[in-house]
Amino acid sequence: MLKVSVKWQKEVFSNMEIDTTQPPYVFKCQLYDLTGVPPERQKIVVKGGLLKDDADWSKVGIKEGQKLMMMGTADEIVKAPEKGPIFAEDMPEEEQVVAVGHSAGLVNLGNTCYMNSTLQCLHSVPELKSALIQYPPPVRSNTVDQSSHSLTVATRELFNELDKNVRPVAPVRFLTALRSKYPQFAQLHNGVYMQQDAEECWTQLLFTLSSALRSSGSGEDADALKKFFGIDLVGRVHCPESGEESMETESVYSLKCHISQEVNHLHEGLKRGLKSELEKSSPSLGRSAVYTKDSRINDLPRYLTVQFVRFFWKRETNQKAKILRKVDYPLSLDVYDLCSDDLCKRLEVPRRLLRDEEGKKAGLKTNESSSTKDNDVKMTDAEGPSNASGDSSVSAPGEGTPPEKEKHLTGIYDLVAVLTHKGRSADSGHYVAWVKQENGKWIQFDDDNPIPQREEDITRLSGGGDWHMAYICMYRARDISI
Repeated sequence: MLKVSVKWQKEVFSNMEIDTTQPPYVFKCQLYDLTGVPPERQKIVVKGGLLKDDADWSKVGIKEGQKLMMMGTADEIVKAPEKGPIFAEDMPEEEQVVAVGHSAGLVNLGNTCYMNSTLQCLHSVPELKSALIQYPPPVRSNTVDQSSHSLTVATRELFNELDKNVRPVAPVRFLTALRSKYPQFAQLHNGVYMQQDAEECWTQLLFTLSSALRSSGSGEDADALKKFFGIDLVGRVHCPESGEESMETESVYSLKCHISQEVNHLHEGLKRGLKSELEKSSPSLGRSAVYTKDSRINDLPRYLTVQFVRFFWKRETNQKAKILRKVDYPLSLDVYDLCSDDLCKRLEVPRRLLRDEEGKKAGLKTNESSSTKDNDVKMTDAEGPSNASGDSSVSAPGEGTPPEKEKHLTGIYDLVAVLTHKGRSADSGHYVAWVKQENGKWIQFDDDNPIPQREEDITRLSGGGDWHMAYICMYRARDISI
């Protein structure tokens, strides 16, 4: 790290840190945050001319404490007439975010689109942002290592910046924390940071946040991430050769959509993803044998994440290859037939009530006696673990106050985010996030460039060519208050 000062117009920024392991473009992004001058407009005078985005710091010749001169103008904000309507550009930046209808984009710091797209998808989960606001607790737990703590804090601060800005945000602190926690994201090829897998970034980040938030919580909120994203599976493991059979349980953060020549739709891929073969030791045969595993969903989260298994290792070329096959996915996903018998039973009452409620909105007549009966039996039929029944903790009502209704999941989910990949290899190409905003509009976050989209175009990202195709889909639960 080198510390320098930068003079821009009448201002002087002292003790600016230069990370010489990263390209000058990252340093320019830091200046962008301070001055509002986009990197492409910055002219920083150094020995031999102007500082280039990809220059080699060792050849630039900058010394500790050196004073640099920067020229360039910030983004101009259109001024409103003295009398007349107030333009969005004249509002405080936080108000501009509301007026624009979406938060800021993220600056690409050099092959970081995998990270930017992951962050934009997860940033759309308000419950996650609320949980991060409560972190860290007054006394940080000793069970959280420093790198996990730093990454969790960096996530919270970055989400906060995105909510308050309309100009692109440079995620320098987050990227540094991510590479410190997971060095694989700092891999270099010919001196340039390599493209990484967005699904790996998504998984590693959720794992870290889960550990950190679990350490700071207690009681029902001890594992907030599991409630938001966790999926409990129960599997029947059977050996056709010996007849042995057992039941296994596991918790995962996403369902896999396996792609083959027979798979044309997400639902078909999910069914295949819940079936697998494994080889393990058979006690009765005294040797290894092939077992089949048929899993069912036993508990559902608030947000259901689906990964399209598009990448596989190609031995001939010794690299990851991509399955380009088109696989359609819906705006609304019903996973009822993928659930265990126990979970199906718990979902029956909420699903009937949801059908009645949506029928009323559509002007259809419903069976009132049936609805009343459903409410009477809800305590026996609809109760279950907190994930499947929604938020099961209800504060005790005061005298004369009607009890607060609980939210119950129905097994029906609505699409709120799609992470796509364009290109033929996981080690190259480009990742983009397509996120549904609170106002119902869809925004394509192509790094620092948010672009409004039509909802009907979102499901066209299903593959079949070289255009952007869905790699991760995130669905939000459609619940009902009982």
